[in-house]
Amino acid sequence: MLTSHSPPPPSPPSAALHGRQLVLRYGRTPVVHGVSLSLEPGRATALVGPNGSGKSTLLRSLARLHQVHDGTVTLGGGGDGGPERTVSLLSAREFAREVTLFSQSRPAPQGLTVAEVVAFGRHPYRRGFSGLSAEDREAVAYAMDATGVRDMAARAAGELSGGEMQRVWLAACLAQNTGVVLLDEPTNHLDLRYQIETLDLVRDLVQDHGIAVGIVLHDLDHAARVADTLVLMRSGRVHAAGPPADVLTGTNIGEVYGLRVEAGVDPRTGRVRIDPIGRHPAPATSLRSDRNENPS
Repeated sequence: MLTSHSPPPPSPPSAALHGRQLVLRYGRTPVVHGVSLSLEPGRATALVGPNGSGKSTLLRSLARLHQVHDGTVTLGGGGDGGPERTVSLLSAREFAREVTLFSQSRPAPQGLTVAEVVAFGRHPYRRGFSGLSAEDREAVAYAMDATGVRDMAARAAGELSGGEMQRVWLAACLAQNTGVVLLDEPTNHLDLRYQIETLDLVRDLVQDHGIAVGIVLHDLDHAARVADTLVLMRSGRVHAAGPPADVLTGTNIGEVYGLRVEAGVDPRTGRVRIDPIGRHPAPATSLRSDRNENPS
């Protein structure tokens, strides 16, 4: 787990984000067909499926970045979320104080330091050309610590690797400090350590701060590790939804991906384990004893 040296900012008000009977298109071509999805406070919902299944388009529609041709997206409702509001009626600033999106397509800004990029996350709270407030600086410091980029604070963002820049943009999203966090492929371009630490950070948001998280992932093992609810999509429709162990069965995965898969729950860890079966078996592993064997 990532270790934060700065105290976390106050948790934002809990909120829920709902998409109901959403129909989404590219031009005249429908890509999502009447899908409903609710992101609830204190829960992580993972969207998985093959390329072209509509999962990223669905997430972007919840973030107001893809036009909704039919259906509704609302924010709030139940608990501390207050009455439901249609998100299209909110101003950009109002929406950005409640929902943030981590997108995999953001470029590396030129001429800015890492700390300045992370501070972009505080834009919805700033007035005009005013500088960062004490609360802004605390949120930025916490986000940089949580994502492990504090040591890069003074570096030029344009000089970073793809994986480093991925973490910087994630820090900017955390600095925004919203009740709903949407993440599109946040583990892309990261090495194994930061893949797992990013997933741990998502669980921190859910368990420690009561955030509603929606996350798109390609890696089914990652999805099983992080999600409370898993939505398996196929051709713009929900093929199965529910707890990861109920959704990630060999039958469901085989039907959606067209691949033979063995899946089950590891009795030792309690985690879902997925073993895709290709045309070739894995190379044989040679086991060698570490004991010193002396001939008699």
